[in-house]
Amino acid sequence: MKKIYEKSELAFALVWIVIYCFLQSLANPLNKTLGIESSVSAVFCIIQTVILFCFMKKNRLLKRYGLNKTSVPSRRFLYYIPLIVLAARNLWNGIAVNFSLPGTICSIICMLCVGFIEEVIFRGFLFRALAKDNAKTAIFVSSITFGLGHLLNLVNGSGMELAENLFQIAGAILIGFLFVILSDRGGSLLPCIIAHSAINVSSIFADETGLTIEKGIVFNLIFFAITALYTLTLTKTLPQNPYFCRIGGTDR
Repeated sequence: MKKIYEKSELAFALVWIVIYCFLQSLANPLNKTLGIESSVSAVFCIIQTVILFCFMKKNRLLKRYGLNKTSVPSRRFLYYIPLIVLAARNLWNGIAVNFSLPGTICSIICMLCVGFIEEVIFRGFLFRALAKDNAKTAIFVSSITFGLGHLLNLVNGSGMELAENLFQIAGAILIGFLFVILSDRGGSLLPCIIAHSAINVSSIFADETGLTIEKGIVFNLIFFAITALYTLTLTKTLPQNPYFCRIGGTDR
């Protein structure tokens, strides 16, 4: 793993994207076979989380990939209130317990790990690898790649239908832009990991009772609008963090 990283940071990022997508696709049918929601997914995600964190810790790369506190005051990020609103998106129609206790616990563990893994891979490895040559290209590629990666939900046994998946992809691309601006301007990936994990966990308790197509579209459009407006606001009000984006660094 270290040899791949030292040879090419971009290749390392792409390898991890492939590994992550493959394991996620492999886990879905195994979850159904075992009969416990997200049980195998949780195991796979825990393993990946531990490996990623230990790799970065051992090679003193935590700071390079933003696993450190931001030095920017929270008021500059509007106290992250828009993130709280976005994290609650899945609960706008109500709260419900959708799985058994073991399934709920496994799903929560899985979603927390997914927030960490995806942020480290897409806003960490991939973005940083591309930003060395062109920051604007890195923002677009990492965000769009993150969104398009959700196409796997059409073929990996998740049961998601096309219309729902298209909205998910659009939302993921917008969130990708927001999170890369958050990490770039704040010099930390932690707010993104926390917000991403919160969005994921809230989806477990989403109540779809009485959720019509029209209502779902309205919720998505509101979600898109808040995400786009918050991203635009941060882009206009916060200067770039040249240390994090251009130079990076290792832990000292």
